[in-house]
Amino acid sequence: MLQMRARKLIGAVVIIVFVIIYALLAMALAQARLIQEANGLVQGLAYALLGMIWILPLMPLISWMERKNPSDDPSR
Repeated sequence: MLQMRARKLIGAVVIIVFVIIYALLAMALAQARLIQEANGLVQGLAYALLGMIWILPLMPLISWMERKNPSDDPSR
């Protein structure tokens, strides 16, 4: 089992790479004809959704990064 320090390092690298790729994808989607031709309310909702949805795929990774090792349990 990986130590917490190693999991945090791996997780940080994965998060940085994911956010860079997601930002490029979100920018491309924001420039899509469907969003560009929509009214202001739809555009605002689309931008808000694109700005917040990136966290959903990263939640399991963050949970994994923060998980305690059984060997670190002080009650043992």
